[in-house]
Formats: sequence, C-alpha cells, structure tokens
Amino acid sequence: MSSTTKNTVLTGDRPTGPLHLGHYAGSLKARLELQGSVEQYLLIADAQALTDNAGDPSKVTSNVLEVALDYLAIGIDPRLTTIAVQSQIPELAELTSILMNYVTVSRLERNPTIREEIRQRGFERDIPAGFLTYPVSQAADITAFRATLVPVGEDQLPMIEQTNELVRRFNSTVGKPVLVECDAMLSTVTRLPGTDGKAKMSKSLGNAIALGASPAEIRKAVRAMYTDEQHLRVSDPGRVEGNVVFAFLDAFDPDAQKVAQLKAHYRRGGLADSAVKAVLEERLQCLLAPVRAERQRLAVDRRAVLQILCQGTECARERAASTMDAVKRALGLSYFG
Repeated sequence: MSSTTKNTVLTGDRPTGPLHLGHYAGSLKARLELQGSVEQYLLIADAQALTDNAGDPSKVTSNVLEVALDYLAIGIDPRLTTIAVQSQIPELAELTSILMNYVTVSRLERNPTIREEIRQRGFERDIPAGFLTYPVSQAADITAFRATLVPVGEDQLPMIEQTNELVRRFNSTVGKPVLVECDAMLSTVTRLPGTDGKAKMSKSLGNAIALGASPAEIRKAVRAMYTDEQHLRVSDPGRVEGNVVFAFLDAFDPDAQKVAQLKAHYRRGGLADSAVKAVLEERLQCLLAPVRAERQRLAVDRRAVLQILCQGTECARERAASTMDAVKRALGLSYFG
C-alpha cells in the first residue's frame, strides 16, 4: 500500500534514561498494535532532550542506544517501523527554525504542558530558550513526516493542538496545504501514576519501573507503592480511587473481571495491601521477564542495533527532506532549482 492509503504515525521518546512502564502504557503498546497497518516513524528525540540537559549532554548521548534496545526488546520491528535519531536529520532543525516565526513567546508560555514541566524543573523565569520552544521542534517532527496520527498521553494533547495551530497558520500564509494536520491517538491508559502516587511516572522523579527492571527491582517498587493511607487494618474498607496498585492493575492485568473482584473485596474490607501487591507483582514479573531477556540478548551486539538506527535514520531523512523542499518552495526559498 502507498503512503496515501495509510495513516502515517510519528511518535518518539527523549533518551534521558531507560524507558519505563509509563511509556509502555502511554504509547509503546499502541505502537506495537499499529505495526503493519500504518506507516510508522519512531523518533529518538536526542536534540529535544538537550533543551534541558545541555549542561550534561552525556546523559542524552549515552541513552540513545539504550532507548533503541528498549524499543526492540518490546517488539518494535524495524522492518515495519522506521526508527530514527532526531539529531541526525538536519531538516528537522531547519523546519523548526522556520516554524518559530509562526508562534509567539506568550503562546508558548500558555501551553499547559510546558507550564507544568517548567514548574517540575524549577526553572521559574530562568527558562532555557530551547526548552520553551520545544513544542515547535515537536511540531516540526510531526509535520516533517506528514504524520496524521500521533499516539500520546493525555498530558501531551496541548502539543498536538499547538502543532495544528502552526500548520494552519503556515498553510494560510503560503495559501496552500503544504503541511498536514494530525490527530491525537489516546491510549486507554492516558496517565499512569508514579509508584509514589504523587505524579505521573517519570524517570526524573524517580518513581518509575524501567522496562528492563530486574525481578528484585520490580518487587521493591511494587512493595513501596502508595495505596490508601486510611487502610490501616486488613478488615478496614479500602479506597480504590487514587490507589496506585489498582491503577497499575487496570493498566497491565488483562483479566478485568478479576481486577473488578479485587476492587470490590478491597472496598468492603478484608483484603490486605500486601495481597493486592502480590497480584500486581506477579503480573509485572510476567510482563517484563521476556522484555528483559530480549534486551539482554540484543545488548550483546550493540553494533547491530546502531546499524538499525543508521538505516532507519537514512529512510526518515528522505521523508523529512521531501517535506522541507515543499516548505521552501511554498515560501519562495528555492533559489537554485
């Protein structure tokens, strides 16, 4: 099938550490399900990761292969999904610089995702310019590949809205539909909480379970999970809402009937937190054991993983270059041909 008869999907991750269950629930599972039915690009966003890690670039560069290993270990097939490295596609930076002219600083500051991330990082007014404008970079990534679908978590919906605003403004300026608008594809689990129950799961907040976590790391994380602070005795009725253990069971246990029975038992009392955590731990151990084994197998030959990235990046660059050529022609910047 040609690209005109398929949806084009673009997603990606910042390589600032290993991927975790939040990534899996938020979009990785959707990417696996989409393979073969769409034209899919998966971008390792190392350039974007530098927007708040420029003082420690090794944190980014050392994790590019680690993220690629996570992708391959969960079942991303490079024959069906193009895996590319953002910094190695200069057309993305070029398109970003052009799109910068179609958005204001005040509009970027109003982006609720940006506001929340600024708060989490404690930037206040000392915001790196690259960080403030990374929604434009994200829009360039999406539009460069002419993506029509973008699997995201709920917290990323403002990014999709801003991307489409930029597309409409650019197209209106040049008088024709050069860039393509996209739709968000929300996962069934739009926001997985961290193990501490205080925020979404995040590498930087230290409340995540990595996809390659060892059995001991999984056990430790589950046992420390936030439940219901009012559930002091086994006989006490427990609260399911806001209980991290049940949020994880909803996300990762396919037996919805069993989970519903556990919830009912917990609500009426007589079910210990430790018992519910044991059910969750068993499920997570089963889910991550094959991922961990495959990751360890692939890690033996990192040169082969690098070759996959090289080939995918070359393919992705061809697509981005085609879009960039159309953008330049629409603006009258094609002086030499």
